[in-house]
Amino acid sequence: MTHPPACTIGQVAIGGGRLALIAGPCMAESLELCLTVGRSLAALCRRLNVGYVFKASFDKANRSSGRSYRGPGLQTGLAWLTEVRREVGCPVLSDVHDPSQCPAAGEALDAVQIPAFLCRQTDLLIAAAETGKCVNIKKGQFLAPWDMPNAVEKVRQAGNPNVLITERGTSFGYNRLITDYRGLIQMRQTAPVCFDATHSVQEPGGLGDASGGRREFAAPLARAAMAVGADALFIETHPDPDAALSDAASQIPLDAMEEVLAPCVKIFDLVRGR
Repeated sequence: MTHPPACTIGQVAIGGGRLALIAGPCMAESLELCLTVGRSLAALCRRLNVGYVFKASFDKANRSSGRSYRGPGLQTGLAWLTEVRREVGCPVLSDVHDPSQCPAAGEALDAVQIPAFLCRQTDLLIAAAETGKCVNIKKGQFLAPWDMPNAVEKVRQAGNPNVLITERGTSFGYNRLITDYRGLIQMRQTAPVCFDATHSVQEPGGLGDASGGRREFAAPLARAAMAVGADALFIETHPDPDAALSDAASQIPLDAMEEVLAPCVKIFDLVRGR
């Protein structure tokens, strides 16, 4: 198997010898929720020998409806994420939507994420690169896999080689996404590749004023991603997904995460001849 350049998020290497998991609630609803999810997943990943990065959004700037809650905001959200790193002992990641958010995010986070809808925004990519932290670029639902090297090169040309690509499905008609697993193989020639299992089963805007989703398909899609050589998984999880303030239909119940993750570790190791 050809190995692309590796990247690192804090102490977690992606593209090397072990699976990495980027996971947490879709939105940083409260510090208590972030700590609960982070502690549970960190313990699970220690048992399974998986590198763990905590993820939660401080601002959901692309909600379907303007009436939907967006999150705690930059200052409070980054403070919560800093506390998760301190209490749980894991790297932390969140997304940015505007170049002005990047300096503060770069101070607080171990990785800065570019949302799929914004993956071609040059100024945002450059500002994220200039934080010096890993830049996780979500592939746009509207882009072909072979278009992603252009986004990666914008970050690298800004002096930051620490880049990760995350696949989260491709638009297929209205309110539907599909995953083309050939794309993971193609993109992995450019950078390490992460598979977003929960956004890939999202139905964007499918409920009219909110996104729908089919969480029951997230686990088999994740296993398939491991089979074609993906380096990491991205999963949103919540103790009570139906009560979550965003992406309720696609998040995985926290108590089901071991059932989802353990087979993925076995497939990841098998593909790599272990």
